[in-house]
Amino acid sequence: QVQLEESGGGLVQAGGSLRLSCTASGRTLRRYAMAWFRQAPGKERKFVAAINWSGGNTDYTNSVKGRFTISRDNAKNTLYLQMNSLKPEDTAVYYCAASPGLGATTMEDLYDYWGQGTQVTVSS
Repeated sequence: QVQLEESGGGLVQAGGSLRLSCTASGRTLRRYAMAWFRQAPGKERKFVAAINWSGGNTDYTNSVKGRFTISRDNAKNTLYLQMNSLKPEDTAVYYCAASPGLGATTMEDLYDYWGQGTQVTVSS
């Protein structure tokens, strides 16, 4: 079992930055691909960014490319999402997830473990 806990969410003005963290316990993250998803009010949860087990391969949804950076520190069992140039449409609950597959994937169904989420609100 892998337990995931997100932190770093909050309220920020448009154009600002936030850094989300996801700390894992129970098992080492070295054996898992990781990802961030988000769910805006009244909408389905959607893929944001993914990273493979080593951190050498990443993938992003088009709307965050060039603004968000996903990274990981396997020694600290932690996943990060650096979010810059935030927009009101980035407002959502952000979830981290772990997949036992080693490659980065956008497919939500392949992620077995999920955190409880952290709220990000971007004001205009």
